[in-house]
Amino acid sequence: MKFQLVALFLIVLTACGGGQEQSTEQTPAPQSMVQSEQEEEAMPVVANEAGKKVYDQYCLVCHQTDGNGVPNAFPPLAGTEYVNGDTDRLIGIVLNGLTGEIEVNGQVYNGVMVPHNFLSDQEIADVLTFVRSSFGNNSSAIAADQVATVRAAQ
Repeated sequence: MKFQLVALFLIVLTACGGGQEQSTEQTPAPQSMVQSEQEEEAMPVVANEAGKKVYDQYCLVCHQTDGNGVPNAFPPLAGTEYVNGDTDRLIGIVLNGLTGEIEVNGQVYNGVMVPHNFLSDQEIADVLTFVRSSFGNNSSAIAADQVATVRAAQ
């Protein structure tokens, strides 16, 4: 039990920046992280802002600010088939959660993702659109009606 508390504390501490002061000096993003104007046009700024807000509230602690997750516990969202592949499967994972071992990019993870079916169709669409266009991902947006369709089919 003590180990679990320490592990949880470290995860939360990491997600919160480790308690270190944040620099106000801005460092330019690496060229690989800079979106082109075409990509920005394809992804409305409002959806990115709304999706980032949902991500920061519900996803960040486990999947981290860079989308790389926590080794052996919470899988990355960056460059994975789970994020960039079948959208119905991805929506289903958010709605229903996920338990048990899964393999992502050659690594095995065995954490628990709780269901987020309390989020609205629009919130789920926003956060998944954010994830699919962040962390080096460049996949299409997800619409609220897609989420509604998957939710209704369950």
